[in-house]
Amino acid sequence: MFKQSAQHVGTWYAASYPGSIPLRPRLQGSLDSEVLIIGAGFSGLHTALRLALAGKRVVLLEASRVAWAASGRNGGQALLGWSCDMPPLEKALGQERTRHLWDSMRWAAGEMRELPQRHGFDVDYRVGSLWTAVLERRVELLREAQRDAEQKWGYDAMRLIERDELPEWIDSPRYKAALYDPEAAHLNPLKLAQGLASAIEAAGGRIFEQSQVLEYRETPAGYVARTPEGEVRGDVLVLACNAYVDGLDRQLSSRLLPVGSYQVATAPLDPELARSLLPRNSCVIDNQFVPDYFRLTPDHRLLFGGGCTYLGGLPKDVPAATRPYLERVFPQLKGVQIDYGWGGHIDVTMKRTPDIGRQGQRYWLQGFSGHGILPTLAGARAVADAILGDEQLLALYQGLDNPRFPGGSLLAAPLEAAGKAWYRLRDLA
Repeated sequence: MFKQSAQHVGTWYAASYPGSIPLRPRLQGSLDSEVLIIGAGFSGLHTALRLALAGKRVVLLEASRVAWAASGRNGGQALLGWSCDMPPLEKALGQERTRHLWDSMRWAAGEMRELPQRHGFDVDYRVGSLWTAVLERRVELLREAQRDAEQKWGYDAMRLIERDELPEWIDSPRYKAALYDPEAAHLNPLKLAQGLASAIEAAGGRIFEQSQVLEYRETPAGYVARTPEGEVRGDVLVLACNAYVDGLDRQLSSRLLPVGSYQVATAPLDPELARSLLPRNSCVIDNQFVPDYFRLTPDHRLLFGGGCTYLGGLPKDVPAATRPYLERVFPQLKGVQIDYGWGGHIDVTMKRTPDIGRQGQRYWLQGFSGHGILPTLAGARAVADAILGDEQLLALYQGLDNPRFPGGSLLAAPLEAAGKAWYRLRDLA
């Protein structure tokens, strides 16, 4: 079980947050609810907001702070699709049913644009993403993705940027081509999470921080979750713990491998230099097996990530571990000052497909595998709709097979690490 804290880690997001990050009360005593949600990351927050707005009495319990884990530390790229890409979904569900999932993802992209305005908070929303190819042989993957989007998923907005045009988008010699998606975006994830939390409270929902659930149990009247200082009863239970579900639910945790991920933020760059790096201010992720991803912040820093670890830990010196990759992409930033370096854990499934479902009145959302800003919103819609009586979207997710990791995480982690090393070699080929 990972150690949790009441303090947000030293990310650029936490350091630059306007004012103090809100501190919400601990749970003390007993409460009743219609929907009990455990975990105040994006999955739990989006689910709670939709249900609170529908008039449900919602209580959300968080072991640490709202968006303390991956939801408040990630790269901030709101990309359409899932970590596994579309082929595994189509193989499991068929083209027609996968098309419905894709439509729900496009809904999530539109909702992400509108939701902050609707509830009156700012997330530094910026439009556009580039999916780039480092290797010539992987340019065809971009072409295939564009063709499939148009022919299978009815999405014709993406545009292929050939190599001769790339300098207008990204000032790096590393890339051979890119696929531009105008419906994708980048944003400040900590601001998004805190805005969602405030909107939940405005709609009548209750959020308790530093209230770790020690256990939950099913009773004839629903579910009861016990914390060190209280308990909550709910007619419905939603587990939205992701990489931190571990001992709370062994069945769910057996399908996850917690993977370390980390990134850095440079010192503020000269504004002209920053604009020259990404002239159209798109976020970028490449199509290597272990991808680099990066974007600019409103104060002209470069946020850059891509490293990951499968054996539980994180580099002792995240800036030193990340610098070679940053300078490989942007040689003109050699020696640039790095002000922040941080990491955390993401919840990876064996097939990188999302794990969203229900058993009775117990629901769960997990397995976003490092690609979660829009998928968590799409998944929360499926779970909230099911709780409100419409199970069509949830049935699609339940058609995906997410097996247990053989041997548990103790065996899975070294096997995944070996696999990662092999694919790293293929990334160089």
